[in-house]
Amino acid sequence: MIIGRENEQTLLSDILHSQNSEFLVVYGRRRIGKTFLIESFFLAQDCMTFHTTGIQKGAIKEQLREFSKEIGHVFYGGAKIETPLTWMQAFESLHNAIKYIKTEKPITLFLDEFPWMATPRSRLLQALEYYWNRFWKNDKRIKLIICGSSAAWIIKKIIHHKGGLHNRITQKLNLKPFSISDTKRFLNKQGIKLSDQKLVELYFIVGGVPYYINQIKKNRSIAQNINAQCFQKDGLLFDEFSKVFSSLFKEHEAYEELVKIIAKNRHGTSRENIEKAIKRSQKGGTLTSRLQDLEMVGFIKGFLPVNHSRKGLYYRIYDEYSYFYLKWIAPEKRNIELEIEDNNFWLEMIKTPEYQSWRGYAFESFCYKHVSHIKKALGIVGASKIGAWRYIPKIDEDNQGAQIDLLFDRNDDAVTICEIKFSDKPFTITKEYAEKLKQKVETYQRVTRTKKQIFIAMISANGIKKNKYSEELVSGVVILDDLFKEV
Repeated sequence: MIIGRENEQTLLSDILHSQNSEFLVVYGRRRIGKTFLIESFFLAQDCMTFHTTGIQKGAIKEQLREFSKEIGHVFYGGAKIETPLTWMQAFESLHNAIKYIKTEKPITLFLDEFPWMATPRSRLLQALEYYWNRFWKNDKRIKLIICGSSAAWIIKKIIHHKGGLHNRITQKLNLKPFSISDTKRFLNKQGIKLSDQKLVELYFIVGGVPYYINQIKKNRSIAQNINAQCFQKDGLLFDEFSKVFSSLFKEHEAYEELVKIIAKNRHGTSRENIEKAIKRSQKGGTLTSRLQDLEMVGFIKGFLPVNHSRKGLYYRIYDEYSYFYLKWIAPEKRNIELEIEDNNFWLEMIKTPEYQSWRGYAFESFCYKHVSHIKKALGIVGASKIGAWRYIPKIDEDNQGAQIDLLFDRNDDAVTICEIKFSDKPFTITKEYAEKLKQKVETYQRVTRTKKQIFIAMISANGIKKNKYSEELVSGVVILDDLFKEV
């Protein structure tokens, strides 16, 4: 049963029932559920489905052999088909099978992990563009689906193809992680009932990647599950980081290096700082391209700092597992491999102040993914410039710095400054904290010279405790429940 993915299923249904041939490109990171979605949807439909999968690092002979096996299985009742020598011959064999099949049903051609099929000098793309342009685009039964985890390859070689496939694609689907609400539905379906707070804490680590979420065992606590999956040698997420990048990018080490550099600064890193830290071979256009690739797949997010747009894009880690891996797993990896550490690393770590600090940052990132929910909860209508704001005084200045987690510079002549807190109980604004809030507002007004009305909002997992300071300063409160609602 497909959980969530309502918009995606609507798109697939439109393609299936279209009175024209369709060419769909599906891409997204490893483990996100691309194959499951396509298989599950079309298996439940009244159509024929030809589904073949590329072999990672497989030779062209292996790719062609599997392709021909599937032709025999789908169109000839399992008969053995002679393995073609080229992709042009392979598509000719497939085309002949389609041509002579007596059916008016839609025929889905699902070429999964297509980048793996495109071995060097295979001329796979040339064969595909020939048969699509010459025959299949004129056959309304044909629903061609190209899929692959190597999103950068798919985008460059298929979507932005400059040859015969240019402008031939009819639909694109970038499959993204589950939302927090779909994650809840997914776990509930498996009989795993978590409080919203525990669910969000799990999301801080595995994000909305269905395959990772599916590893959670109902007879273990969240801490026990994470300890087993991340801090034991046989855990799925113990060495998943490099596997993800090697499946997505040809020069995966360079991409890993960029993510590691960006992850060092929790509030974001400028391109200038990235260039200072990388090798000369990565600079210029190569760096631009790789940053775009990482952003397309969802590992990083570029943003313009509010009121500092002239400084250019800043980048911050956007993928939960990647940040968790670099923060917690990577430093302990050698000890775990040598079995120097015991098997209870995470169970002990969650008791420490360092864990509480990390949890606060993770919640900030979580909130950035839910700004539309926050706007709705605060009643902010219309366009806003959204981002963080930071002021570091010069050495010779007698001024205090300020860090604002999230703000909405609104078009209705107002600014909403948000404080983000993740605590197990309602957050209490003390006298000291109230003074810090006032100082932040004063610094922001002085440095930006804004004349807009300033509001302070609290985004707190469990709300805030009412007292004279909250009544004086806070204009709105966002709680976890608001982040689960539909927008």
